[in-house]
Amino acid sequence: MTRPTYILLVTLLACATAAHAQQGRRAPQIGYVYPAGARQDSVVQIVVGGQGLRGASDAYVTGDGVQVKVIEHYGSLRGIDQEQRQALARRMRELAMQRWAEAYAEGKVSQETPWGALVPPGGRRMMADGDSTMTEEVELPKHPLLNNLEDKSLRELQNIRCCLFDIERRQLNPQLEETVLLEVKVARGAEPGKRELRLATQVGLTNAMVFEVGVLPEVRELEQNDPGIYNPLPPEPPLDLPVVINGQILPGDVDHFTFNAKQGQQLVIEAQARALIPYLADAVPGWFQATLVVYDPAGKEVAYADDYRFDPDPVLLFEVPADGEYAVEIRDSIYRGRDDFVYRLSIAEQPFITQVFPLGARAGRAKSSEVEGWNLRSRRLALNTHAGGEEVREATLGQGRKISNPVPYAVDTLPESSEEESNDTIADAQRLHLPRIVNGCISAAGDVDVFWFDGKAGDEIVVDVLARRLHSPLDSLVRLMNASGDVLAWNDDYEHKDGYLHQDMGLLTHHADSYLTTVLPADGKYYVQVSDAQDHGDAAYAYRVRIGPPRPDFALRATPSSITVPAGRYAPLCVYVLRKDGFDDAIEIRLAGAPEGFELQGGRIPVGCDRVRMTLMAPPKVLDGPVNLTLDGRALIDGKTVTHEVVPAQDMMQAFLYRHLVPSQEMVVLIRGGRMARGALTLDSATPVRIPAGGETEVRVRMPRVAGLLDLELELDDPPAGVTLADVAIVPGEIAFKLKADHDAIKASLADNLIVEAFMEIARRDRDGKTTGEKQRVSVGVLPAIPIEVVYE
Repeated sequence: MTRPTYILLVTLLACATAAHAQQGRRAPQIGYVYPAGARQDSVVQIVVGGQGLRGASDAYVTGDGVQVKVIEHYGSLRGIDQEQRQALARRMRELAMQRWAEAYAEGKVSQETPWGALVPPGGRRMMADGDSTMTEEVELPKHPLLNNLEDKSLRELQNIRCCLFDIERRQLNPQLEETVLLEVKVARGAEPGKRELRLATQVGLTNAMVFEVGVLPEVRELEQNDPGIYNPLPPEPPLDLPVVINGQILPGDVDHFTFNAKQGQQLVIEAQARALIPYLADAVPGWFQATLVVYDPAGKEVAYADDYRFDPDPVLLFEVPADGEYAVEIRDSIYRGRDDFVYRLSIAEQPFITQVFPLGARAGRAKSSEVEGWNLRSRRLALNTHAGGEEVREATLGQGRKISNPVPYAVDTLPESSEEESNDTIADAQRLHLPRIVNGCISAAGDVDVFWFDGKAGDEIVVDVLARRLHSPLDSLVRLMNASGDVLAWNDDYEHKDGYLHQDMGLLTHHADSYLTTVLPADGKYYVQVSDAQDHGDAAYAYRVRIGPPRPDFALRATPSSITVPAGRYAPLCVYVLRKDGFDDAIEIRLAGAPEGFELQGGRIPVGCDRVRMTLMAPPKVLDGPVNLTLDGRALIDGKTVTHEVVPAQDMMQAFLYRHLVPSQEMVVLIRGGRMARGALTLDSATPVRIPAGGETEVRVRMPRVAGLLDLELELDDPPAGVTLADVAIVPGEIAFKLKADHDAIKASLADNLIVEAFMEIARRDRDGKTTGEKQRVSVGVLPAIPIEVVYE
C-alpha cells in the first residue's frame, strides 16, 4: 500500500522517545532466564538473555518476598574480536595451569598438564610458542561467566571453555545475543511457586518470563558433564538429595548427574522445560522437548520418560530397587540445544499427585477430593469452592515444607451427581435430571459411561466435558443418541480457534475435551455416551460432564500483558472473547480500580465480534514504578448483568506458525516520560463513526495548540479488510482525515475499532551511536481507538 506522507505535530504523539530516536529499536524481549528459579532464603545471580535489553535499569518480579537488582548489561558474543579471544584463552590457560598444579600437588589429578578439555582453542599453540603472538595487553571481553575469573575453580574454568569456546556447539541467535546479570534475593517466607519476571529497559518493559521460588536445595550444572566424553578432571561427587538442578542444553548436549539413593525410596524425578518457556517461535515442535533416563549402579538403563501423559515435560516416578549410586541424564529428544533450552530438574521424595476424584465441586459447598500418588501422607485434598471465583482453580497438598504438584479442579453452580456403575449400555444407563454436572471416570480400557434424560422436541441441549483442561489423561468422545441408539450428534475435540491462533489452549498441547450442542427433534428419552477416543482408561481418567440447556457466557483475554506507554499518551491492547453456548451480544470492557488518570478508549466489543483492539491512556505524570491494571467485562445475559475479569495473556508463536494466548499473572503497565503536549487528544466526532459501504466519513481529532511540525506517515494498524485512511489535514487544534469503506471488500455491516499509528524516519545509528547515513522508519505512537460501524444504507 502506498503510504502518503503527511504533516503532523510530533508533540501530539509522545512515543518518539530518546531511545527510539537514537536507535529505532525493536521492543525489548526476554528469551530466557537462567537459572529460572531460586530457593527461599537465598541470594543468587541470574542471567536474562534476549534482545533490545540495553539500558536495563530495573527488574520486577510478581508477588512478595523477591527483590531484584540489575548488575550489568552485556552485549553479543559476536562483539568479541580475535585479539580478545586470544587474550582470554591465554589468561584461562594461565589460571588452568595454576589450579591444575594445586590439584596435582594435592593428588586430585594424575596428569601433570591440563590438556584437552581445559585449554581453550589456541591455548596449546600459545603454550608451545611462548605467546609470541601476544605483544601487548588486551582487555578481556565482558560476559557473565567471566566475572571474578581469577577466583574460578578448575571445574568452573572448564565450564567457561565449553560455553564460550566450543563454537560448533554454540549457535548464536540474534534473539538471545544480549544478556543482563541480575542479583535476586528471595526471602525466607516467600511463597513457593511460579512468579513472573520483567525488565525495564531504555525502550520499555519486556515480556514476562517464569521465575520459580523453590523450597529444595539448588545447584547449577557445570560443563563438561556429558557421558562418554573424556574429562581429565575427577568426577563430581554424587549429589545429595533432595535437590533441584538448574541447567541449559546446548546442541548435542547430554547432561549427566549422579546421586546416592536407598532401596525403597520413592523418588519423583521431574523436569521443567516447557513449563519455563512455553513456546519457541523458531523451533519445531515449538519447545525444548526434554527426555530423562535413569541408570543403576551398573550403568544399566532402568527408567526413561519423554513426557508425562500429555504434558511434554517428563516425570519419572522411580522406586529405588537397591542401595547405590544412580545417574540421571537429561537432553533434548533430537539433540537440539541453545541458551534458551533451560531446565529445572528436581530429584526428591516429594509428594506427587497422579489422580484426583472428583475433579471439582459445586460452588459454596464444603468439599474435598480423593487423591492418589507418591509420597502422600493424606488422601484428601481440600477444594476452595467459594462462590464468585474462577471456574477452574488449583490446589496443592502441603506436607510441612514439601508441596505437591498443583492440580486443577472446577467449581460450578449447577447440581452435581457422581457416575454410578454399571452404566456401560443404553439398557444400564444412569438417569439424570437436567441441568446437571456428572463427575465420572473411564475406569478401564474400553469403559463407556451412558446417561439418559427426558427431552422435548425443540429443546437445545449442550454436552460439555472437562477432563484434559483439568489434567486428566482422558481423550474424551461424546455421543448424543435417541432411544433407538441412533447418533444425533457427536464430538471428539473442540477448541476455540481463529486461523492459526488458539485462544483457549494456553499450555495444553492437545485440547482433547469434547463439546456439542444440538436441538432435540422429538419428545422422548435421550442418551449421552462418554468414552475415551483411544479406548484407554484407568482410575486417573476422571471427567466432569455438563448436560443441560445452553448457559450463554463468555471469557476474556487481553494482550499484551506488558505495556509501555508515555505519560499522557496511548498504547494499544487487544481483547479477545471466548463466547460460550451461543452468547453473541456486546460486552463493555472497563478498568477496575485503576489509579487516577488511566482511561480506556474503544472499550466496547460489538455484537458477534471475537476480537477488538482498544487503547489505554496513561496519566499525564510519570508514576514511580510499574502499575498492575485489572480489566473486567460486563454483558447482559438473560436480563442479568454478568461480569468477568479479563485475563492478561501473552500472544506467543509456536514453530513459525501457530499462536497461543498464554495467560499471565498480571497486566503490568510502565509509564515513561517523553515530549509532552499540553492536554490530551480526544475524538471530536460522534462515536461510533458511521461509514457508508462504498463511501467515506470525515473524522476529527481535537489536539492541543502547539508549535513544531515534522513529516510523519499515518496508517491504520491491522484494520478490517476494505477500510482505508486518506486525505489527512491539520488545522490549528485539530487533525482531520477520512475513513473509507470498500463496498466490494465488505459484504455485510461491520462494527470494530480502528487504531491509527504514526511513523517517522530517523537517522540509523550503529552500536556506537554514530549515524550510518541511512534512514529507518520508527513508530511514534497511536491516536485514541476509533469505534466505527460500516453500514449499508
